[in-house]
Amino acid sequence: MRHAVVLLAMCVVPVHITARLASAQADNLPSTPESVALVDRLNDFEADRRALSSFYPMSFDGPSLDRLERLYRESQAGLGSIDFGALDQQGRIDYLLFRTHLEAQLDELALSRRRLDDMRPLVPFADTVAALERERVAMRSLDYAAVASLLDGLEAEVKSLRERIEQGRKNRDGEPAEPAGDTAALGVSPVLANRAAGLVWEVRRTLDHWYEYRDGFEPEFGWWVKAPREKASAALEEYAKYLAETVAGVKGEDDDPMIGDPIGPEKLLGDLRAEWIPYAPEELIEIAEKEFAYCEGEMRAAAEEMGLGGDWKAALGRVKESYVDPGEQDDLVAFLAQEAIDYVTENHLVTIPPLCEELWRLEMIPARNQRYWPFAFYGGNHMGVAYPTSDMSHEDKLMSMRGNNRHFTRAVVHHELIPGHHLQGFMAQRERPYRRMFSTPFLGEGWCLYWELLLYDRGFPQTPEDRIGMLFWRMHRCARIIVSLRFHLGEMAPQEMVDFLVERVGHERFGAASEVRRYIGGQYSPLYQCAYMVGGLQLRALAAEVRAAGRATAQEFHDAVLLQGPIPVELIRAALIETPLTAESESGWRFAEPGGP
Repeated sequence: MRHAVVLLAMCVVPVHITARLASAQADNLPSTPESVALVDRLNDFEADRRALSSFYPMSFDGPSLDRLERLYRESQAGLGSIDFGALDQQGRIDYLLFRTHLEAQLDELALSRRRLDDMRPLVPFADTVAALERERVAMRSLDYAAVASLLDGLEAEVKSLRERIEQGRKNRDGEPAEPAGDTAALGVSPVLANRAAGLVWEVRRTLDHWYEYRDGFEPEFGWWVKAPREKASAALEEYAKYLAETVAGVKGEDDDPMIGDPIGPEKLLGDLRAEWIPYAPEELIEIAEKEFAYCEGEMRAAAEEMGLGGDWKAALGRVKESYVDPGEQDDLVAFLAQEAIDYVTENHLVTIPPLCEELWRLEMIPARNQRYWPFAFYGGNHMGVAYPTSDMSHEDKLMSMRGNNRHFTRAVVHHELIPGHHLQGFMAQRERPYRRMFSTPFLGEGWCLYWELLLYDRGFPQTPEDRIGMLFWRMHRCARIIVSLRFHLGEMAPQEMVDFLVERVGHERFGAASEVRRYIGGQYSPLYQCAYMVGGLQLRALAAEVRAAGRATAQEFHDAVLLQGPIPVELIRAALIETPLTAESESGWRFAEPGGP
């Protein structure tokens, strides 16, 4: 084998963990009737939630949100009927997961309502379309002529809205305002315009689906409604483009402004509580700065070994030039994937089920998608691989090749495949699968980051260039905490985030801009970027804690973690060392101290 093997100090877990691995924990069976009943309740809840979300899919419809809220409130009330003392430890963890999940879902609904209220002046027609769709779902008859008149007025309503927005834009720019009838000007920020554009697209899709349900099936319906619906749909399409392209400036081009939607300090604190993280955002930023400083020290040492006198940025520049020729990146990734599998297997670090090792593949990321995925991602049995394509500009090709060099890629592959996401996802589908509804990035991404930390400490990187490749991503995870939290705290603008990644971490500007677009785009939890390093530090702290408490191998510890499902690490800790729990338990595990040694 090519690796320099460094012996791992025994990673130990409490004796009761080792004894259970072959019995109750391996089977993942609740051990008390109350715990069995709670798992049934959780499965029923998730089935109900999925059914309601499918039946009431409109995110802009108040009654749909009301129905979801009713489910959450009823489920909260049902928790009172559970005898917490009759639950086994896993049942108590399930109870706390459920309680926290319901609180978080209600908090998300409240945020959705506030944002809908903010957008309501821009989308007054949304309630009309939502009411039509509700009537369709309820299978009520229509007054075709009345509906035609209603839709016929939508085009004029949208025209009036655009005039009012334009008046507001002129007022903002200090130009003389043109009168806009009897209506007031609408001041619209790029953030609000971009958010509203997405909502208008959803309203339009709903309207088109509503129409297609009856079109051709009820002849009189089409006679009355066809033309008004076509006009209304076209008006909504143009309005969505106007909001996105003219007001927000987002045209789908590489030089689009980066527009996000910060959630603010209060919501950040609430989200951290929901993730069982007992730290304020400012404390996490301080922890990230401390970890960043460690990485810089390691970078300087690697640069010394490379003969560059501790100039880690020069060393990083040299590493970036070590990339494969066009057409060879997938071969490199396949080789590195097998290298990681061989290493963790031969060193008995974690159990890899044969089917898990069999079922993975690679897919190249299209050039367009590399605006958001400039390096790699895991997509369920496959790893997306980024590399420049022929239609990219020459400058972007070179930046992409440097950003996906051999040493950076070596550090990415074991994160995405085995022992990272692929192994983790395989196990999550089979061990306590009902816990997937509680999935958290602090375990999902933290598990993969933990392996980056562990493999680095074990000497998996063979050369100083390999170490720099791993340290680059480690610094990147620290930077993610800093820039994403400061963005949501309102302390850092998107362009400042890009500059930070370029100047402090050493990203190519193309990759940095792509990263920031994803951070602020709203497709992820505001804490997602923070979760990598924080979750990794949690698992590292847990490994150290169980190592001091009993006897087990590294493999047994890692296997035990995977048996718990994708849940907050503090509750995995509660399972492994059986910390006392009550129905009112909150997060309190201080796994890292800011400013510490």
